[in-house]
Amino acid sequence: MITKKRKIANAKVDANKAYTLKEASALVKEINTTKFDSSVDLHVKLGVDPKKADQAIRGTVSLPHGTGKTKKVLVLCTPDKEAEATTAGADFVGLDEFITKIEGGWTDVDVIVATPSVMPKIGKLGKVLGPRNLMPNPKTGTVTNDVAAAVNDLKGGKIAFKVDKVGIIHASIGRVSFAPEKLMENSQEFINAIIKLKPSTSKGTYLKGVSMASSMSPGIMVDTKSVQN
Repeated sequence: MITKKRKIANAKVDANKAYTLKEASALVKEINTTKFDSSVDLHVKLGVDPKKADQAIRGTVSLPHGTGKTKKVLVLCTPDKEAEATTAGADFVGLDEFITKIEGGWTDVDVIVATPSVMPKIGKLGKVLGPRNLMPNPKTGTVTNDVAAAVNDLKGGKIAFKVDKVGIIHASIGRVSFAPEKLMENSQEFINAIIKLKPSTSKGTYLKGVSMASSMSPGIMVDTKSVQN
């Protein structure tokens, strides 16, 4: 059953129209029906075959205005790096005790950063961390000796993304409380990062479709030409 609020929101979105990124960023605020500060998500459909290793797009981007959500960061490191991680603002810092907790099913964090020297110990956690996209990875900057920089990036709005098995990348780019200009700038930065990762083996249209939506709101189709200028 469609609620009255959802019917009103649906009526404000033309399902046959591709809006500019500027228009979508304003409209997504107008059609929000939740009482809480909803996440605003971007969904980008790519013309790639994720089964091919060189087309399995993944990367990171620092959103200029952050995501509106403070990430809980765990740093797994040797004792000599613990003070650096704590000073940078990591929520949890340590090694063996957290490995034991994770083995027991604990995953109450948003991101895990690890130093290269402890990765052999962490490998066995793949079964728990892998399905939750929590496994530290050099490609996303979460395996590094510069733990302070990694924590600062993650706390400041750096997000990781990767294409799913049907060729779509999903990411939260802000909250409905953000000004339209901030949603637009975050979205453009995110899309620019994806465009830069276009593989040379990808033929035809790379950016096939873009849509924006807040929690429980209808999706707004974005004109792909408006984000490629």
